[in-house]
Amino acid sequence: MKKILIAVDLQNDFIDGALGTKEAEAIVPAAAARIREYRKEGAEIIATLDTHGEDYMQTREGKKLPVPHCIRGTEGWQLNPVIREALGDCTLVEKPTFGSVRLPELVRERIGQDENVTIELLGLCTDICVVSNALLLKAAFPEAEIRVSSACCAGVTPEKHRAALETMASCQIDIL
Repeated sequence: MKKILIAVDLQNDFIDGALGTKEAEAIVPAAAARIREYRKEGAEIIATLDTHGEDYMQTREGKKLPVPHCIRGTEGWQLNPVIREALGDCTLVEKPTFGSVRLPELVRERIGQDENVTIELLGLCTDICVVSNALLLKAAFPEAEIRVSSACCAGVTPEKHRAALETMASCQIDIL
């Protein structure tokens, strides 16, 4: 069975930057270890990058979340250095919003028509980008095993993290 790991938005702004939390900082060692496990197994790894432009505050997202973050080329947009080292040479996907419509296409390119695949997600934030991408992948690959490593994710708050995990479990995504 083919395995693919999706590392979602493990960028400085979500860890210790503009939108960082102590919970996000706390998952970095576990997320890096999980990424290394997948690399050691030779699995495919795809990392998403939340990516905004200088006009972020004029966007719909910027009006609802008026905290500039992940502006392309800034330090906050960069992957956390521990995560970057763990990822090595992987596919990076910039996304302008919560879920990446490109992500299912990239997975399809790697698996063809064979949905005998395990797709695991980890990263930030559980209640926004992890859940969005997990549900996009579930819709695109209904026969694939899709799972989320809960210890390698953090939400905007611990309560929202738990609520997102419950939502994903309700949608038949396995929570590890």
